Amino acid sequence: MGAAKAPNKVQKAARECTSIAELSERWGQSFKPVDPKWVKAATTWTQTERQGVISYFCDDYPEALKSIQNPPWLLYYRGRKELLQGVGVAVVGSRKASHSGLQITDWIAKDLVAAGIVVVSGLAMGIDAQAHKTAADKGKTIAVLGTGIDQYYPRRNKTLQDFIAHQGLLISEFPPGQTARIDHFPRRNRIISGISQAVVVVEAARKSGSLSTAIHGLNEGREVGAVPGSVLMPEHQGCHWLLQQGAKLINTPQDILDWFGVSANDAVDGCGSREENESLANCRLFASLNSEPRTIDDMVQLSGLEVAEVMEKIVLYELDGLVAAVPGGYIKVGRR
Repeated sequence: MGAAKAPNKVQKAARECTSIAELSERWGQSFKPVDPKWVKAATTWTQTERQGVISYFCDDYPEALKSIQNPPWLLYYRGRKELLQGVGVAVVGSRKASHSGLQITDWIAKDLVAAGIVVVSGLAMGIDAQAHKTAADKGKTIAVLGTGIDQYYPRRNKTLQDFIAHQGLLISEFPPGQTARIDHFPRRNRIISGISQAVVVVEAARKSGSLSTAIHGLNEGREVGAVPGSVLMPEHQGCHWLLQQGAKLINTPQDILDWFGVSANDAVDGCGSREENESLANCRLFASLNSEPRTIDDMVQLSGLEVAEVMEKIVLYELDGLVAAVPGGYIKVGRR
C-alpha cells in the first residue's frame, strides 16, 4: 500500500498464486514494509456497509482488469460494487472543458446510460465531472480515484463524490488515508481503461492524462474513440492525434453504441425483452459474444446463466438478427 512498484519477476509469480495467503507472501516481497496505520485504516474501512476491499482473487474483481499489465491486487470501494460487472465505457477529457465539450459529454453520457452502459471516469473537473453528473442520476457511473478511497480530491467535487457513492461506485487501489500524489494519476488511468470495454475522449490537449487513458485502452485492445474539434484549438489536438493513431471519430453517441450492437432508439431489458431504460449492452450473455464462435458451454461459463436460459435467449437473438450460427458456435453480427 503506497509503496514501490513490484519487480516483473515477482508480479509474474504473484499472478500464479492460487490463494490470498500466497498472494500476501508475494506482496510482502514486492513492497517496502507497510506502515501499520494503513493496515488499521483498511481494516476499519471494511466494517461499514456498502464499502470494502476486493482482492484480485475475489469473484467481484472485474475480469477485464485482470488482463491489463500490472493490475492492482486490491480495489477499495464505496457504493454499488455490482457495477463492476456491467459493460463500461470510459468518458474522459479536459479539466478546462469548453461549454460545447460539456454539452457533448452530457449527450454521450445520457445515451450510454439509457442503453444500460456504465459510464467510467476519473472524477476530475471538467469533462470527467460532467460525465459522472449525468450518469449518476441513473445510478450508472464508476469513479476511479487517484487518492485513498476516503479522500476528496478535488475538494470542489465533494458533493458529487458523495452522490456517486450513493448512486454509483467509487473505487481506488489506494488505501484510506492516502493523499493525492502526482504519480497516482497515471496509475488511476490504467484502471479507468482496464475496467472499461471502450474509451472515448471528448476534449484533450496533446499532452494530457486523458491521452494516457486512451493509450492504455489502445494497448489493451479496447475500442477507442475521439470527438473532433477545431484545428485551431489546443484542447482538440489530443483528440486529433488519437484519430491519426486509428481511434474512431465520434460524431454522435450512436458511433459508440455501434461497438455493442445496440441502438439509441432501443429500449430492451438486457436479455431480449423490450423494457424501459435497459439494453442488450447490460446483458452478460450478449456481452460474452463477439466475432469468435462461442459454444453454449462457453456462454454458460461466461454469463453465469443456466444452460436452458442460454439456449432460450440465443434463439431469440438469432430470430432478431443479433447473432448467427456458424461452425463452432454462435457469433455476434449486430442488428440487421
